[in-house]
Amino acid sequence: MEIKITPISPEERQSPLEDISNIVFGSQFTNHMFLMEWDQGRGWHDARIEKYHALTLEPSAIIFHYGQEAFEGLKAYCTVGGKYVLFRPEQNFARLNKTARRMCLPELDEQFALKALKQLIEQDIDWIPKAEGTSLYVRPTIIATEPALGLKQSASFLFFIILCPVGPYYSEGFNPVKIIVSEEYTRAAPGGVGEAKTAGNYAASNLAEKEAKESGFTQVLWLDAVERRYVEEVGSMNIFFVINDEIVTPQLTGTILPGITRDSVLQVGKHWGLTMTERKISIDEVIESIENGSLSEIFGSGTAAVVSPVGELHYRGKKYVIKDGKTGPFARRFFDEIVGIQYGKVKDPFQWLEPIL
Repeated sequence: MEIKITPISPEERQSPLEDISNIVFGSQFTNHMFLMEWDQGRGWHDARIEKYHALTLEPSAIIFHYGQEAFEGLKAYCTVGGKYVLFRPEQNFARLNKTARRMCLPELDEQFALKALKQLIEQDIDWIPKAEGTSLYVRPTIIATEPALGLKQSASFLFFIILCPVGPYYSEGFNPVKIIVSEEYTRAAPGGVGEAKTAGNYAASNLAEKEAKESGFTQVLWLDAVERRYVEEVGSMNIFFVINDEIVTPQLTGTILPGITRDSVLQVGKHWGLTMTERKISIDEVIESIENGSLSEIFGSGTAAVVSPVGELHYRGKKYVIKDGKTGPFARRFFDEIVGIQYGKVKDPFQWLEPIL
């Protein structure tokens, strides 16, 4: 399928801001977007790049009522050598298809989707910021568009990609964040859609996140929905614990998002010869390890923040300070290495960078 490109006129074109340090993450968007439709019996069609604009959907569109949707998040960077690259985009499109299968959405040709993304970024290449700590955030999304009330699989869908320049995700930057364990609410149950990147997962966590932020915390640490005992993930990150000589992250059991950055941390750690373990870890083990001194660090990983150290953990009304509230050496080392690869400052032994141009 050919991609029809309709660039906007020079008069309409908006220029990116020189300084994005104060922009709220995900609040400013580039000049163009990619769109493509799917209809039953026809498949994907009408691939095009055109001016960023509002979508027009029927009020009865299935996405509004039954949440049939999938999305992804990845980033494009300008390296220190002036090259424009994406970080592990093939993993994001593979995960998008995995979510699509779970949510009964039509799958994409992953290579075609990557080609479309590159052509879109080419149209707005000057929107990739060059300052350290900045990037171009990419949001591919599939939504159900058939106008129909009644629980059913949609017969029509829209796939689109939008772009936005971003700075640090957390206002704290690369500084320790405060998280609180949620026991009142749960995020995902076995057999559900916890491992899918779909809107409902995030909407269901909004109340707990809202209450946490009102109490001065950055994120919620979720426990499993069955026993409310085993650690799963933080709202926008996977989680890691450094206990003695072992770096532990909860194993993927179908209720945890298989993060691309999570996998990157695991691969980098193994490359360094560290003991990287994926296993079930209870909140009791975490608290005991803090109290007996065997836990030295906690940090999160995710596309938006890359690596985020945790300075405080709150559980059942008690505050546990981690690493004296300071960034630990493992969090710093993983952050520097992965960000270094993304910006082309250190060698990429994994061939994770995908050239755009």
